[in-house]
Formats: sequence, C-alpha cells, structure tokens
Amino acid sequence: MRVDVKGLSWRTSSYTNGEGGECVEVSDDLPGLVPVRDTKLAGSGPVLVFPAAVWAPFIRAVKGRA
Repeated sequence: MRVDVKGLSWRTSSYTNGEGGECVEVSDDLPGLVPVRDTKLAGSGPVLVFPAAVWAPFIRAVKGRA
C-alpha cells in the first residue's frame, strides 16, 4: 500500500530527551493509519505505516499494560 505522507503533522515521542536519541514521531492525520518515522531522519528517511488497530495494542505492550 502506498500512502502519501507529505504535509502530515508529526508529534514526537514523549520519551524524547532532546539529545537526538532513539526516538520516533507519529502522525494522527490519517484515519485508521499510524505513520511512524525516525526523529533523526525526519523528512529524509522512510516512513512505516501501521493500521491503527495494531498500533494501539503494540503501544500498550511496550508500556507494559498488555
């Protein structure tokens, strides 16, 4: 599936430390989809797009609330 990610607004992970660490950005602009990109490569790197239905359980598991 190809998704146009140009012009999306992005938000940075709340775990970003300001030192360019291992952080991601996500966009909430596409209903049903969650585009994710590496903060360090913003605008020049790849974007992974996940169905929202699998993103929420993934985040819960990462936070230890699965």
